[in-house]
Amino acid sequence: MSDSTDRGERELTTDVLIVGGGPAGALLGCLLARRGIDVVVAEKQETLDREFRGETIAAPSVVTLERLGFGPALREHGYLSTSGVKMRMEGHDVFQVDYNRFDVGVLPIDIPQPSLIGIFHEAAAALPNHSYLPGTSFTSLIEEDGVVRGAMLRHRDGSRTRVQARLVVGADGRFSKVRKAAGIDADVTPMERDFLWIRLPRPAGWGDDADLVVRGDRQLVILPTFPDLLRIGHNLPKRGLGDLRSEGIAAFRDSIAEIDPRLRPLLDEHLTDWENTGFLEIFTAEVEQWAKDGLVLIGDASHTCTPILGQGVNLAIQDAVCLVPVVARALTKDQQSRQPVPAAAFDEFAASRKKHKSFVTRYQRMQEGALAQSKPLAVLLRRTRFRLLNALPIKYKIFGKVINAPHPIDAEDLRLARIDSSTAPVQPPTTAA
Repeated sequence: MSDSTDRGERELTTDVLIVGGGPAGALLGCLLARRGIDVVVAEKQETLDREFRGETIAAPSVVTLERLGFGPALREHGYLSTSGVKMRMEGHDVFQVDYNRFDVGVLPIDIPQPSLIGIFHEAAAALPNHSYLPGTSFTSLIEEDGVVRGAMLRHRDGSRTRVQARLVVGADGRFSKVRKAAGIDADVTPMERDFLWIRLPRPAGWGDDADLVVRGDRQLVILPTFPDLLRIGHNLPKRGLGDLRSEGIAAFRDSIAEIDPRLRPLLDEHLTDWENTGFLEIFTAEVEQWAKDGLVLIGDASHTCTPILGQGVNLAIQDAVCLVPVVARALTKDQQSRQPVPAAAFDEFAASRKKHKSFVTRYQRMQEGALAQSKPLAVLLRRTRFRLLNALPIKYKIFGKVINAPHPIDAEDLRLARIDSSTAPVQPPTTAA
């Protein structure tokens, strides 16, 4: 990695520039740097203090992070294991999945996303070929004859950096500026509803199951959250946030309590204003073209899902792990000329990941359609269908295909993880919450 200053702007030359320091970008940057690849990770936020993001790590992703050497850091931080998911409709228990029934060997965990990203950054910080630039925004791509050769970055103090890179990775989320700058179109499908998220203290004895509580076309997603909170999502009509706020916080409390009366005491005590709410617009975005010469998209930038079953962070982890060996091979193949990585290098990666992400999206749209039903007969039929599915063993096969998708880890990444683990300082044993 080289650094110089010319014409009033800083210049960097690197192998890979990753735009976006979320789970996908942070993990990818760490794993590439472990392989000796020069990496710059640019993140527009100055700190990792983020709220209302996906925090449930599916069991296969937990296994992957353990095998990649992040297990000790996860245990040192602490997390909450989640044993299952339950669904109640109009006051009736209709569906339940016990995660212990899957043969993965571990349970999903809940850990704050800033903490997870911080674990990746801490591991990368010890690597000399990894550079992290917080408070740095992407402004434009550097292109020559349609080939991406880097990007322009702007820092909070107004200074600029021109980064020459053999590969730019767009890991900048659902509203990706890299995707837009590359002229790559996304097929955006708005869902009928959006979500407003809140956090409340978790009462003693609440349990560690995720709950989906439905009444007509209204629903609550209730997620036990590390260390001692409940993360609650309440659906609202598309573009309905203004109307909701105009009705007042008391009406919002009443709406939640009507769906799940157990929450009434917590709401009255802790939900007193709009400050501790977070809005999330719900849509899917499917992208046909994931790569150009010198550029590839991953995570939500390549395919945006809905919050149903919280798959965003897990798809991001899968993308990063699967992409590492692809990038390493492509960079090594043309090391002498140091030309940008051709788009064709990502054909197999994109086809494989697109297939799984499209399956997840179809499942989520199907569930969203069912949950949006409000007419009495449709609500009755929905409840009956879920009860029937609950009685069939096939529910574990269907559910597992969505949340327990395996993602292979390259042998070289496993080898490097073992080396890192053998040289890392031994941490005292801790107990996960």
